[in-house]
Amino acid sequence: MDVYPLPPLLHNRPERIAAAVEASVDDLELRYDRIGIAYADCGTYGALDEVCRRRGLQRLPGLHCYDLYAGPERIRTLIEDEPGTYFLTDFLVASFDRTVTQELGLDRHPELRDAYFGNYTRVVWLATRPTAELATLADRAATTLGLPLSVVTARLDRLTLAMSDLLAPARAFQPGT
Repeated sequence: MDVYPLPPLLHNRPERIAAAVEASVDDLELRYDRIGIAYADCGTYGALDEVCRRRGLQRLPGLHCYDLYAGPERIRTLIEDEPGTYFLTDFLVASFDRTVTQELGLDRHPELRDAYFGNYTRVVWLATRPTAELATLADRAATTLGLPLSVVTARLDRLTLAMSDLLAPARAFQPGT
């Protein structure tokens, strides 16, 4: 398996994900017999599913990667319990200063914090590989947002299984499968 990553900052502009995926597929389709899309919907509101449908591709299941780390039922419960939940993955914890603070301009304009995050009530770190360093960074991210931090143990086995399914023999497109 070869992996061709797209810029992670596309998650800050999900309306660009489908076009970026399709451009990548255009570049790769003549070199590979099978291509899988290692994205959930990720805020594309079905645009990525449309690309997959047209191109005969499969993507990872779920609305977002959080479903793959903690399971869609658990994510749904966390959101129902507290609708203002802001999720962090290990990657987001490790890259928070760059992907959130700098990209949203909070380092230059801290007054924007409440405009961006004023409706959130907590930060939930979906910890798949918790370390002392990541715990410190997660706490710092929550402090930056002015929100309490909850740590939820998550696992990578759902992602591993979903990736295995993605690489299985081709089947008819179904959104999110």
